[in-house]
Amino acid sequence: MDFSRYFRDYPTPDGHFGPYGGAHLPPELLAAFEEISNAYQSICHSAYFINELRRIRREFQGRPTPVYHCDRLSRLIGNCQIYLKREDLNHTGAHKLNHCMGEGLLAKFMGKKRLIAETGAGMHGVGTATVAALFGMECDVFMGAVDVERQAPNVERMKTLGARVIPVTTGSATLKDAMNEAIRNWVATSENTFYVIGTVAGPHPYPAMVKEFQSVIGIESRRQILAKTGKLPKEVLACVGGGSNAIGMFSAFLADEAVKLTGVEAGGKGIETGEHAASINGGRVGVLHGCKTYLLQTDDGQIVEAYSVSAGLDYPGVGPEHSYLADTGRVRYTTINDDEAVAAFDTLSRMEGIIPALESSHALAQALKTAKTYSPEESIIVCLSGRGDKDMDNIAKYKANLEK
Repeated sequence: MDFSRYFRDYPTPDGHFGPYGGAHLPPELLAAFEEISNAYQSICHSAYFINELRRIRREFQGRPTPVYHCDRLSRLIGNCQIYLKREDLNHTGAHKLNHCMGEGLLAKFMGKKRLIAETGAGMHGVGTATVAALFGMECDVFMGAVDVERQAPNVERMKTLGARVIPVTTGSATLKDAMNEAIRNWVATSENTFYVIGTVAGPHPYPAMVKEFQSVIGIESRRQILAKTGKLPKEVLACVGGGSNAIGMFSAFLADEAVKLTGVEAGGKGIETGEHAASINGGRVGVLHGCKTYLLQTDDGQIVEAYSVSAGLDYPGVGPEHSYLADTGRVRYTTINDDEAVAAFDTLSRMEGIIPALESSHALAQALKTAKTYSPEESIIVCLSGRGDKDMDNIAKYKANLEK
């Protein structure tokens, strides 16, 4: 496939990436999504919107975030040079604010007064609450009751920012169920409410829109690594749940076919156990939350509950563009289990003084394996999608259970 033409061909006008994507919607949601699709095309590509978003990223978010060379970690592995794209230094501590700010600014331009969002690890909720506070909007965040407990610090951050956190107790009480409740709420309130979807999944135009707002990660990374090393990396890696940080990171490198791209899914307790969140490696094609993609489901189409030590990765589907990139072979998708992710969490913390999010730790664990296959003159970049202070209680509980 000629990836030099990729962005001209995908997504299609109706939101497809090959056979994936689209907008599989009930009639009651058609008008709301059409309004957002029209606003995205007319407002987000205007010079005024683009310039205002750039100003906010520079003055409020602290962009660009740096690409950092892990000197001690690289010497520990002893092969190639490991770099991190430091999205943990983006305001609020994760990449999520990139699309929250874009979607929130669009909502402001549309005249909406209220933002709603779903959240798993809480960083998307924090990002949405931050934008709502900045623009003077109401904010409700739907969060699975299980995640409310394991991500308590982020719950308090959202409340401090003025958001109302609504625990969801249906189903598995995790991210999928929070998204279900957010959609139900939006059906009844779309006239004055904007739904800030937290990943590159969902119906058109959200996969394309969230990708566009997250593409700043890859654009900055490509420019920064060339400035630092004078050449492109051998490989770029990012964790994949729904896939927003990964698609943002990969987008700038898709046409550079000499650069390997690796998405890392949450292998949980192992693919063979069925307790994982690896939709591409362990799922099949179906429709979830309005788009056709790879997802975790039974033979008769029932959604299987996802599992990961990381709250931000335990979603039973993946963005439709990732499904297409997997089929084309342009991106390789691997899995890392809980133990490997926690070990990488500890390694980066102790070797570089950087505490990574558990989500990012999956990509880092794969990078530590990958690095051994390259030479000292070569480099790889890992998207460090967020910081790990939110995960400290969860990590402590996980380690305590291992000791029993």
